[in-house]
Amino acid sequence: MKTKILIIEDEDVLASVLAAKFKLEGFDASTAANGEDGLNKIETWQPDLILLDIIMPKMNGYEVLENLQKKDNKIPIIVISNSGQDIELEKIKKLGAIDYIIKTQIEPGAVVQKVNKLLNISASKPANKTSTGGQVQINSGGAKVLLVEDDTFLRDICFKKLIKEGFNVEAAVDGEEALKKVESFMPEIILLDIILPSIDGFEVLKKIRAHKNKIIKNVPVIMLTNLGQEEDVKKAMSLGASDYLIKAHFTTEEIVKKIKNKLGMK
Repeated sequence: MKTKILIIEDEDVLASVLAAKFKLEGFDASTAANGEDGLNKIETWQPDLILLDIIMPKMNGYEVLENLQKKDNKIPIIVISNSGQDIELEKIKKLGAIDYIIKTQIEPGAVVQKVNKLLNISASKPANKTSTGGQVQINSGGAKVLLVEDDTFLRDICFKKLIKEGFNVEAAVDGEEALKKVESFMPEIILLDIILPSIDGFEVLKKIRAHKNKIIKNVPVIMLTNLGQEEDVKKAMSLGASDYLIKAHFTTEEIVKKIKNKLGMK
């Protein structure tokens, strides 16, 4: 059975181009021109993934996301963002979207690659790597921040915000990469997810606090996680975490404020 992609987009040309590309790549693609029709089609057609525009007639993308969140929707949703602004990305993240694409930068082949990756479908060409994948250091001359996060969407939002605020940022997508970059990058502060591939955040924190280099050993570490149980917080703090932020409860503005506070910046 073909993988079903629903494109909820009021611009006919864009919707048609995307649908045609997905069909060419072997998907079953369907479109809806507004949020109301999109919700109805989700109910009747049960797509495997949704591409969702924000600005639409009858019902906008935010309203669609809110409706699906109330219904405990499990279908992956990629938002078609008009601006890519932090406030918009934070809002769609909180409403359950797993990724986004910027409308003015849409290239159908890249969209298919993103969908293939999210659905773990083998693509004919490897997806392009970006700086937020932990491969490229962005040097803006500011304080050095190591962002350790395996969620692409969240990592991208945080990365962009930190760069915009003037920090020198490098990212890692798992525990092993994080430990290597702690030594090579020598960050002044670390944002560390707990649930990570290879080595979890607790183990990474243990190794940092046991490091022979005193600068590394004492670097501030702010835990970023979905684990909000009291025992998880206590464990992180007992291992030497400097602070603890639960993903569902923060904004990137609050992260920046927390970093500046820990580094004694105004």
